[in-house]
Amino acid sequence: MDALRKALGWLSACYALVFLSFALPHWGAVPGLMGEPVIIPAAVVETLCVAAMLAGARGALAGRSWAWSGLVYSHAAALGGVVLGILALALGGAAGSALLTWYHGTMAAMLAAGLAGAFYVSSVRR
Repeated sequence: MDALRKALGWLSACYALVFLSFALPHWGAVPGLMGEPVIIPAAVVETLCVAAMLAGARGALAGRSWAWSGLVYSHAAALGGVVLGILALALGGAAGSALLTWYHGTMAAMLAAGLAGAFYVSSVRR
């Protein structure tokens, strides 16, 4: 269980970096990066996903008593943000690109797998 906790902690830190790399262009902080337009609602959601993933990573890597709960909540919150982005693109809120479609699909799959792993360990530990 300890190896899975550390793995999910490091993955959470990596996911935070991915969310940050998409949040910065949406804030307009890195104009032209990846050709993404400034979309403030997307930037807010992605920034919240960064915060959630960093909190989950910190708890998992530091071995806190709340590590598993933190991983569950951080993955669920970030997955909710990704699903919100998928819905926004599907409902025509912004012009979608192949990169955004790939990003949302990949992050949704990775976060769902991490959430499943964290739920599994949470149920085994009881």
